Amino acid sequence: MAIKNALLVDDSKVARFALSKLLENREMQVNMAGSAEEALDFLNSDSRPDVIFMDHLMPGMNGVEATKAIKGNPDTADIPIIMCTSKKSSTFMEEARNFGVYNILTKPPQHDGLNALLDQLASDVTNNTLPQPPAPGSMDDRNLDIDDDPLELPDNASLELSPKEESGPGSTDEPPRAVNGGSQVVPLTSDLIEQIARSAVKTHINNRLHELLSSLFDEQHDHIKRVLDDDERRKNDALTQQLSALREEFDARIQGLKDEIAAEVNLSLARELADLKSSIQSSGGFTADHMAELKDHITSVQTIDTEFWQTLQSEAIQQAHDISRETAEDIAQRTIDLYVRQQRSTTSRVYTIGLAVSLGIFTVGIAWLSGLFGAF
Repeated sequence: MAIKNALLVDDSKVARFALSKLLENREMQVNMAGSAEEALDFLNSDSRPDVIFMDHLMPGMNGVEATKAIKGNPDTADIPIIMCTSKKSSTFMEEARNFGVYNILTKPPQHDGLNALLDQLASDVTNNTLPQPPAPGSMDDRNLDIDDDPLELPDNASLELSPKEESGPGSTDEPPRAVNGGSQVVPLTSDLIEQIARSAVKTHINNRLHELLSSLFDEQHDHIKRVLDDDERRKNDALTQQLSALREEFDARIQGLKDEIAAEVNLSLARELADLKSSIQSSGGFTADHMAELKDHITSVQTIDTEFWQTLQSEAIQQAHDISRETAEDIAQRTIDLYVRQQRSTTSRVYTIGLAVSLGIFTVGIAWLSGLFGAF
């Protein structure tokens, strides 16, 4: 399973910025919190990262207390926590793992070390070999005071303010007295007070120095960010101006090129037209002889058309005469046949009337046909 998103908890903007860049180089989605309280609010909003990078020393709730809160919540107990600290001792790493910390990432983080740690985490998640979170009640009596120098006291020792004694033999070498049959009472000597005060002062100085360094880093980060933003803005403005100037120069050159091409095309067309005109003039153009030849051709065509129509008309008239003659002969033959038949059955007067009628019809037909074809 690949580790895709992370929650980065650190009160230093510089530390968050540096680590976030390394994580983003692995194409991871990074959410950031400036305090442990903000990280707990983020986790309570149903946002579940694949891994949490927890800073050790932070104002308010420190990394150890935040780890206890996260591991004590059943909804977030199985989220791997990587603690970011400058401590490199094996004792600290062992105690941190007892609190449920998956591993330690030393500050400042290095690219190779971070990649190896995340690769190991991905392998453990895939193989389901992550260490089990500690029981909710098992972390209450534990402490991870790694910022102080440990006092060389017995585990069951208690302190007792011893009265001022006269210096004498054995006064400084008296062993601790047993109380209640088990615990040892350690006299609160000046050396012990000095050691406790030194440890408290060192812790206070370390915390104060951490706060001052974080504030200084944040101020430097903000200053550098403003400088980078201003520089980027100036570069963008300069780039915009250069692009505008280049665009104007490009448009001007394109327009000039268009004008040159148009002038060249016009000149080429003018040359072609001049050559064509010269060629026409050298060939004499369309002369009067050409006009006379064209007129004669048109006249001959008209003559041919006239002769054609006259021939067609004569043939039509001849065909009409032939049809009229054939029709008249047929009518006459039919009239004669009719006359012969009627002669046998009727009187001579009827024959005469029929013959006259037939001749009249024949005459009218001939006259009509003659008039019809005469119109052509």
